[in-house]
Amino acid sequence: MKPHLLFFAFSLPLLAQTPPGDLDALLQHAILPGGLPVTEAQNYCEPKVPRMPVVKNLAQWQALADQMRRDALEKVVFRGALSRQWRDAKTKVEWLDVIEGGSGYHIRKLRYEILPGLWIPALLYQPDKPAASMPVHLAVNGHDANGKAAPYKQIRCINLAKRGIASLNVEWFGMGQLRTDGFNHARMNQLDLCGISGLAPFYLSMSRGIDILLALPKADPARVAVSGLSGGGWQTIIISSLDTRVTLCNPVAGYSSFRTRAEFPSDLGDSEQTPNDLATVADYTHLTAMMGGRAALLTYNAKDNCCFASDHAMQPLLDAAEPIFKLHGQSGRLRSHVNEDPGTHNFDIDNRQACYRMIGDMFYAGDAAFDAREIACEAEVKTNADLDVPLPADNLDLHQLAMTASRDLPRDPAKATRGKLTEVVKYQTYKTTATPAGEETRGGTKAHFWKLRMADSWTVPVIELTRGNPSGTTILIADDGRKSAGKHIEALLASGQRVLAVDPFGFGESSMAGRTYLYALLIATAGDRALGIEAGQVNAVSRWAADQFQVRPALQTTGPRSSIVALVAKAVEPGNPGTLKPSQHLEDLHGILRNNWTVIDKPELFCFGLLEFFNVPQLQALAAQAN
Repeated sequence: MKPHLLFFAFSLPLLAQTPPGDLDALLQHAILPGGLPVTEAQNYCEPKVPRMPVVKNLAQWQALADQMRRDALEKVVFRGALSRQWRDAKTKVEWLDVIEGGSGYHIRKLRYEILPGLWIPALLYQPDKPAASMPVHLAVNGHDANGKAAPYKQIRCINLAKRGIASLNVEWFGMGQLRTDGFNHARMNQLDLCGISGLAPFYLSMSRGIDILLALPKADPARVAVSGLSGGGWQTIIISSLDTRVTLCNPVAGYSSFRTRAEFPSDLGDSEQTPNDLATVADYTHLTAMMGGRAALLTYNAKDNCCFASDHAMQPLLDAAEPIFKLHGQSGRLRSHVNEDPGTHNFDIDNRQACYRMIGDMFYAGDAAFDAREIACEAEVKTNADLDVPLPADNLDLHQLAMTASRDLPRDPAKATRGKLTEVVKYQTYKTTATPAGEETRGGTKAHFWKLRMADSWTVPVIELTRGNPSGTTILIADDGRKSAGKHIEALLASGQRVLAVDPFGFGESSMAGRTYLYALLIATAGDRALGIEAGQVNAVSRWAADQFQVRPALQTTGPRSSIVALVAKAVEPGNPGTLKPSQHLEDLHGILRNNWTVIDKPELFCFGLLEFFNVPQLQALAAQAN
């Protein structure tokens, strides 16, 4: 090659390129109004949450409540064969040392196996001289690094023990002695991926705790209480509503209706609070009403600096439950308490004394000797080391459970059909309306901005980028959004492609200010899946592009999230889009578990049951089939 021709061959692409700053500026151009993805997610979820039924009599309500309880346990809590095996396993309890408590009580250490290989450390605060019939209490805690050693929790257990009540103080996943990465609550969704309820271990920890309490000599099965703050408040309503052995509950700043959560982002709960499909069975309003015939004290804080502030969280629950308690003729057994001082997220003395009053009124009615004022016991609060309970060195955690459960998955290739995939991902088919949102040219690259409205639910931003006369069309989706994909887009433009840079639900401009995974969880509890929404949006963009530009577009992805979304889209509708071109893609769904990813960073990958039926080869086989 002659020198001047060599120079020309290298210079031509450089002359055609858009300076990186110009392309980046086009990709950063905002298409959606600020906050629209959050608003659309809220509007999508809220109507799906079931309302309280109108019932005419107690028998009608009781039949509904019994059905909701059965459905919640069978379809949500113990979903999947393995979780039912865990449920049916015998509880193992190992009683350990007794340590000195204080005047009138002692503390016994124990550990109990909630499912084969997973042990929970606990402390039993037991009266030295129990009455012939002894009330019992399960103390659960929230997101407190001290776990069972949290001073406010110790004081509550001590005070109840001094009043003759046996109190079981149990450790929670991710807290105290179980404060490890493998017990991070977002790890429970790894079980969901395998088609096993990640909620089951949470529930079994509580239900087996009640087993232990009721097996105590002199335990009174008519007086069984549960209380807890924050995540402990959530635990309290879950176990109390679904396990009718509980006769009194006091959740403190622990939950709100799913409808409330859709409106107030502060209330969006972690994975366990928003389990798959719960809102297809019951809302937290229903769970509260299911305490009718028993007793409930709902405690909230006026200036809560965490979540579930009293001014928005409490009243919808009372509105739902009050008519049911009236049907039982027991309006006085549903009570509420709002803490004003300090009013922040707490289970301090004012809230504790409200708890003692409720227990006194319900468990010691007519006993003039019962005093609800807190007994000073700060000197009896012990250190974490004092309360440490030995655990097996090989104690399993949530991640290890998922790794074991996934070994033989997917187990039945014959079930890896397109119909099953559509069912698992809750695939959505969208009719699309496109609206131009402006255009701009920079450095030889022209950008048309589009809003694609889908089924009156979602607005997907699309940037159409061209340079000269394109010879084809490629849709591009990047895990970190279109703003991160400049190099890939530049290469496509240089090769003569029209590029449609798309941010579907949860990606880039369609993400939700750090709460994307929380809204993905909310969508899942309402019965849909982020993966099905995203795949449906990708195919809708492809159909629109084929009609708009009269050519079936190729689809290029960058990253594991977008690669699976695109592969599912192609597997469901193999004729739409065209060629898949994944980059940095996921070749094996087991990699989700091996990499120990969580729903926080990659929400759509934890679609319930996906790995139970499919791996990448099965998806690829479906994608390769003709319609």
